[in-house]
Amino acid sequence: MCDDTTEAENEAYLDRIRLGRREFGMGASAVVAALTTGCRPTSTPPSQPPEAQAATPPGSTEPEPTTASGPRLAQSMVTVDMPDGTAEAFFVAPKDGRHPGVIMWPDVAGLRGAYEQMATRLAGEGYAVVVVNQYYRSTRLPIFTSFSEWRTDEGRARISPMREAITPEGIASDGAALAAWLDQRPEVDPDRGLATTGYCMGGPFTLRTAAAAPERVAAIGSFHGGGLVTDDPSSPHRLLAEMKAAALICIADNDDEREPEAKEILRRAADAAGLEAEIEVYPAQHGWCTIDSPVYDEAQAERAWGRMLALFSGHL
Repeated sequence: MCDDTTEAENEAYLDRIRLGRREFGMGASAVVAALTTGCRPTSTPPSQPPEAQAATPPGSTEPEPTTASGPRLAQSMVTVDMPDGTAEAFFVAPKDGRHPGVIMWPDVAGLRGAYEQMATRLAGEGYAVVVVNQYYRSTRLPIFTSFSEWRTDEGRARISPMREAITPEGIASDGAALAAWLDQRPEVDPDRGLATTGYCMGGPFTLRTAAAAPERVAAIGSFHGGGLVTDDPSSPHRLLAEMKAAALICIADNDDEREPEAKEILRRAADAAGLEAEIEVYPAQHGWCTIDSPVYDEAQAERAWGRMLALFSGHL
């Protein structure tokens, strides 16, 4: 998950990109100068990394979202009663009909505008999506408006005790409560399976949710999830035996470099449990699927998104 190690790796990755662009720019300038002596061409700067998406503070009033070719959507901030308290959440679904429900777990920086946008996009595909404030035990929203706020020393110091307040047992009970909450919503079809997706620290939460509600969760998607395989008796990979969900587990390249054995352990655990599982290392950095991450990789994020939609189409 996002920690000092992944941040250092991602910063080194970004430094290499910046250095490469500077070298390319200098080399290109030399070539142009040699070929066009006496001329000063208008230069076009190289493309920059995707800018962080403007985050919408949770609770703000938004126009009714629409999609280019999908259904009209309705969205709202809601509260969900959990065993350990009341959690704020963002909920978005098509205005008409009943649809499969999806529980989306945010990354370490929590529920913010980026995840509202991602949930809204998924709802446009015909799903009823809830994104929860996983830190509800410690704080109300807003936490951060962008991922960059977490990347500061102050941001990490703020999150650290909140993360410590989250336990494996707590996430399991939260996941079961969210599944039950979705089943009570008029927008959700209780006769169809639920799905859960998670990013960064939310990746392992998908396995805990599926194991806590095995009769309801039919598909999971973990994207650059951290800590999926550990030596702890409660390691998420051990929960595959308690799940009935098909799994999509998309692993970051730098995570795989640090833990190259994790993917094979996950595959063996899924095989032993008789689960359908697509487990793949993507040529992208930890955080590549989150739209306001500094290492967001549009091409690889779109590929993972497409695999997720295919999984949901086949199992929900």
